[in-house]
Amino acid sequence: MEKTYIFGHKNPDTDSVTSAIALSYLKNEQGLEAIPVVLDNINSETEFVLKYFGIKTPEYINDVKLKIEDVEYYKDYYVTEKVSILKAYELIKEKNVTAIPVIAENQKLLGLVTLKTIANELIGGNFNKIETSYNNIKETLNGKEIYKSNNEVKGNILVAAYRSQTIMTDIEMDSNTILIVGDREKVIDYAIENRVAQLILTGGQILTKEQEELAIKNKVNVISTNYDSFYTSKLINLSAYVKTLLSDARIESVRKSDYLDTLLNKSAKKGYNNYPVVNEKGKCDGLIRITDIKKKNKKKVILVDHNEMEQSVIGLEEAEIVEIVDHHKIGDLTTSKPINFRNMGVGSTNTIVYMMYKESRIEIPKKIAGLMIAGIMSDTLNLTSPTTTAYDIEAIEKLTEISGIDREDFVMQMFRKGTDISKKTTEEIVTSDLKTFQIDNMKVGVAQVFTLEAEELLENKEKYIEAMEKIKDARGYSMLILYLTDIVKKGSYALYTESAKEVLKAAMDIERIHQGIYRKGILSRKKQIIPKLMKMI
Repeated sequence: MEKTYIFGHKNPDTDSVTSAIALSYLKNEQGLEAIPVVLDNINSETEFVLKYFGIKTPEYINDVKLKIEDVEYYKDYYVTEKVSILKAYELIKEKNVTAIPVIAENQKLLGLVTLKTIANELIGGNFNKIETSYNNIKETLNGKEIYKSNNEVKGNILVAAYRSQTIMTDIEMDSNTILIVGDREKVIDYAIENRVAQLILTGGQILTKEQEELAIKNKVNVISTNYDSFYTSKLINLSAYVKTLLSDARIESVRKSDYLDTLLNKSAKKGYNNYPVVNEKGKCDGLIRITDIKKKNKKKVILVDHNEMEQSVIGLEEAEIVEIVDHHKIGDLTTSKPINFRNMGVGSTNTIVYMMYKESRIEIPKKIAGLMIAGIMSDTLNLTSPTTTAYDIEAIEKLTEISGIDREDFVMQMFRKGTDISKKTTEEIVTSDLKTFQIDNMKVGVAQVFTLEAEELLENKEKYIEAMEKIKDARGYSMLILYLTDIVKKGSYALYTESAKEVLKAAMDIERIHQGIYRKGILSRKKQIIPKLMKMI
């Protein structure tokens, strides 16, 4: 079954992580193979919640870009180095392609043979020498085994076209000779006596009893073919090992884990069409042809707690979004076909997931209920945020019954862990919950830190402002604003880059503004802050 990845936004918070886990459980119960993942390291609050309920941290993924393994290519398509040139050619034609990878016995990639390579060998190659095997010769000439002493055959090709007397007096034969001969008894005797490496009898010729006994004694390989000497001489070079066509040039291959767009860019620059595909151990898995790339098995994803490209995973445009569950404003995402898009004005994504459980009549396990409580209480600041709705309160009451936890004690422990910033750097504090918004042509960053020690943080506000200016320039923001939200006082202090000063002043509708300005009741970034900023930019 194809996997579906469920994840929240970058800078994952408790609501995004827990809703991804809760929704994954629901989807799996409904028969979908869903996997919760995260796009970055989880924060201390979320880490506490997962440990509290004994839930493993979801796997991290960097992107959902298409990789070579996600597209259809010629899997298990290759030949070993000792296959004949003819066999390689037949496999190429069978697949209707123009090349085939060549591998060693351990499946390590050795090189690539193309139709052009084969044609060059047939036209301009060395027709006098060959390195092959007894079996390759027999198969290529559709021959019959008379006697085989050695399977390895290497030497100079000779066709018995002269008179018998001339051959026996002027032509030397030895263990490096591969003789093609028809009904020439004396020449055959001469060849066997001189212990040639390989004797090829044409026209269906066979050995006499005496000749066969001598061939066995002298360990001379013998094959009989119904082809005439002329056709045999033209065909025998195709019995050579395919490895003899390989050059010492660097092999242009791709790994299964490589990105498809990287391969396409490489192909555009180099002009190659055929690329052997290898795994991480260098073993060949097949061949990919740029002109044959048609079916792309896009990664299936479900987004929770966001619906904007800027806040989502790298390569989202290359994935297939199958569903979105969110409680924020509708962003800039588009899809190629209709999807399930559940968007509600509630305080937490987990509240929506709770409703989905109810509608599906699927029982919520105690641990999952606990995770959902954490997500709702974190996003609504213990149900005190202006985003809190009757739906959130109903969900919390029902989930508390299911989980059986002491909710108040748990929530206070969670907030203490979540607001502990003693081990974080200034930059980590600023970026721990930094969300990016594209407003008109401006990239706006709004960070929010929930704390029990807001006034203590403000004593070092110059450090935070300096860090914000650096982050703004480094990440290409037009402006950056940081809200220090005091959970106890239920209000927020604002710090900002100089570029945000006038916009923030207009959004607050005040005549004068200063760093660390406090506004009581400002708790929600999405409901109280972002809408006003959007109007003023």
